[in-house]
Amino acid sequence: MMVKLFSFSFAVLLTLQVFAQKFIAVKTQEGVELQENGKKVLFYQMKQKTIDGKYTRAGYIHPLYSLNGSGLTDDGPKDHPYHRGVFWAWHQIIVKNKQIAEGWVPENISWLPTSVKVNRNKKAATLNAEVLWRSTIEKIPTDIIKEKTIIKVYPATTQYRILDFDIRLKPLVDSLQLGGSNDEKGYGGFCLRLKLPQDITFVSQNKIITPQDTAVTAGPWMDITGSFEGSSLPKSGVLVFANATFSYQPWILRRVTSMQNVPYPGKTPVVVPKGGLELKYRVIVHNGYMTNEEIEKLYKDYESEVHLQ
Repeated sequence: MMVKLFSFSFAVLLTLQVFAQKFIAVKTQEGVELQENGKKVLFYQMKQKTIDGKYTRAGYIHPLYSLNGSGLTDDGPKDHPYHRGVFWAWHQIIVKNKQIAEGWVPENISWLPTSVKVNRNKKAATLNAEVLWRSTIEKIPTDIIKEKTIIKVYPATTQYRILDFDIRLKPLVDSLQLGGSNDEKGYGGFCLRLKLPQDITFVSQNKIITPQDTAVTAGPWMDITGSFEGSSLPKSGVLVFANATFSYQPWILRRVTSMQNVPYPGKTPVVVPKGGLELKYRVIVHNGYMTNEEIEKLYKDYESEVHLQ
């Protein structure tokens, strides 16, 4: 099934749009930048981008900014040039029991944003992106997934800013499966390629978590703090809430030269239902000083919201 792409000039709203006198969305040749009260919040990469002509990617967030407007993420680092900001990707992309593409590196796949719009309501600015995943099957370019991602950004407080990610993947071909790396790590799914300061720490439910080569078991949220903006400045933090509909959540964590991953489904691929697969995550950028009690309250609120929807 082939869907006609909208031209880039019509895919995004006007060059400058004002939302509730707080948020603005600025269109560039590359994508859309969201700002709040003059401070950068995030940039959505819409135009296809390569690293030295390789690792073509689009449809991800980079940079993700701190409350102070400093970049927290990396894109195309030398150690893993296919890592890209806040992204979602899978090693195993399988159609009719045959692996046709590798979405992590990537190979034999491209992401084609067809529409990116930023809207508002009384509580948030919302970026709505539609993206086609295209691969080649038996030498024929084929659209295999229609992705609809909703990124809702709430106004920042003095302590934190909440961003909700709602990723919906609808298969356009029969018998499509997604899976993580085909090894004991099983990594794949929702990822953050953050800058990695030497003092980075991982905490979940009041416990310091030590990264391992394979996934570690922890609570449903992970708080990642460190001197992201430089050792001479106060620490910042990135708090990640896993999909609240999962009963068990492992984490792939790294201190150096890698990404942080909320792995799903792991090594064993899952069939993407004809009605689509929906994955939800919450990312909270904060000032580096959040207590366990404050985080637990935020998580319980998030869990209630997800289950009420």
